[in-house]
Amino acid sequence: MNIRLLNQALAASRSGKAAALVTNLKSGKQSLVQGHEIAGDLPVDDVIAAAIRRAWERDENDTVMTGDGKLFIEIFNPRLRMLVVGAVHIAQPLARMAALTGYLVTIVDPRSAFANAERFPDVTLNGEWPDDAMKQLVPDRRTAIVTLTHDPKLDDPALAEALRSDAFYIGALGSRRTHARRCERLKEAGFTEEQMARIHGPIGLKIGAISPAEIAVSIMAEVTQVLRAPVEQAKAERAAAKAREAAE
Repeated sequence: MNIRLLNQALAASRSGKAAALVTNLKSGKQSLVQGHEIAGDLPVDDVIAAAIRRAWERDENDTVMTGDGKLFIEIFNPRLRMLVVGAVHIAQPLARMAALTGYLVTIVDPRSAFANAERFPDVTLNGEWPDDAMKQLVPDRRTAIVTLTHDPKLDDPALAEALRSDAFYIGALGSRRTHARRCERLKEAGFTEEQMARIHGPIGLKIGAISPAEIAVSIMAEVTQVLRAPVEQAKAERAAAKAREAAE
């Protein structure tokens, strides 16, 4: 194990960048991959690079066979983030659940009467207007964005910035009628039907949730489903491929 490369991988993850440490289990050679940058003594060709990208997307370590032996791909993804717009009642249990699930949570709300340390202990608070906050926080493919205010002055600007980002999940609280009106406003702002289809609205899985905590459960369940669906699909495809091989 190359400790220098390992420390670099950990540092990259802490700074919000994805890294992968690739090890040849036969020779012990290693390389650290960060985007297009490669450091180490193990050559990384297009096949290995593609396997690394798949591992990053699945958020799972992986192995790949090569002519020089089996390679172990250990990924170091940055922490998942959840940006919650609206320091409302639902945001309190949602912030706790998301943190327990491994997310770095930020509550975005310019209303200090709602967004304060007393109501949200140990949670990062951002008092900027949501569109400005989104520009500061730069949502990426490991970010979930949830809007909860019911106030178009707060939710709409946040959703507009969210739709311009790579966030893997965008959800908005409100009834079907509320969501339809929201989409009309976003359409007038220049967003297409395809873009607006990224918004999960009404937010959360349909589990009959009533209380703020139950609604938070439904939101976390939907966020998890969207995050992990590619992983489950990949597993199903691998299982189907193995079944075909066994049948041949």
